[in-house]
Amino acid sequence: MIRHVVMFTYRADATAAQIEAIPRGLSRLPGLIPQIRRYEYGAGINPGNKDFVVVADFDSNADFVTYRDHPDHQAFIAECITPAVAERVAVQYLIS
Repeated sequence: MIRHVVMFTYRADATAAQIEAIPRGLSRLPGLIPQIRRYEYGAGINPGNKDFVVVADFDSNADFVTYRDHPDHQAFIAECITPAVAERVAVQYLIS
């Protein structure tokens, strides 16, 4: 199984509406991309750390790539993530 973890820091000028659109958009993706096995996300709670995190599990690297490149995922990134996010950090790793 592959785990994908991505963390965001919002832009200083990100609006409340932009920030609120992120979890709404993420909530749609599991219904659109059947390769997602587990999907969790939430706002950070410690000041000075990242603002938001997404954790997703996939059966294989090929399933992760399908998710990564999926048109609905790419549209979500363009519409919601890019306008609101200053920094993105991600890692994918094999769950043993």
